[in-house]
Amino acid sequence: MLRVENFDVAYGHLQILRQVSLSIGGGEIVAILGPNGAGKTTLLKSVMGLVPPKAGKVFFEGREVTGRPTFELARLGLAFVPEERNIFQAMSVEENLLLGAYCCRDKARKAANLAKVYAMFPRLEERRRQLAGTMSGGERQMLAIGRGLMNNPKLIILDEPSMGLSPANVLVVFEAIKTLTAQDVTILVVEQNVHATLAVASRAYVMEHGAVVMEGSSAELSGNEHVKRAYLGLAV
Repeated sequence: MLRVENFDVAYGHLQILRQVSLSIGGGEIVAILGPNGAGKTTLLKSVMGLVPPKAGKVFFEGREVTGRPTFELARLGLAFVPEERNIFQAMSVEENLLLGAYCCRDKARKAANLAKVYAMFPRLEERRRQLAGTMSGGERQMLAIGRGLMNNPKLIILDEPSMGLSPANVLVVFEAIKTLTAQDVTILVVEQNVHATLAVASRAYVMEHGAVVMEGSSAELSGNEHVKRAYLGLAV
């Protein structure tokens, strides 16, 4: 469904990504793991047209979309939930959600999508008229993910969805991820919680110093000595 080929990305003279390639098939959960500063977020932003690549190509459903504006990618079925969440604090929960459906002109479909989001995150429905800026960190993350789902994406990209959340809210987020795959939504996730991520992902890529250094099934990576030592906190 999504394929990235030989991506090079730089900020000015500072090279961030070097020959990064990866692919995600329909219905998969694929994770990108790695330490802070490995280039994971830059990769996601470049795929979404927010940071232009120096070289390389992006394909979505067989069509090259390298450098296409973010709003065009959204219309094609790509959704991006950034680490910053970027909710509109002075607007209500429901107003934030409806902004996520700006590409959808079918009122019935928009209402159905809203109902799906509320079914996945009942707390959002309970607080649908509350100003988003007054919500907790966990609630804001639910709102950011829900807004990303409002346009019925074929693939949703999640950047650090559990960052800063309580253990209870981390469970809610990862349960939502599993629910989405049951609904045929493909997911690409960058996440520091390696244990939880490998438990739900089918495959993963490990990035270090701007390059992919390892890839494999979650089972293979969970048993890899370098991954266990560097990311799972296990002595080898």
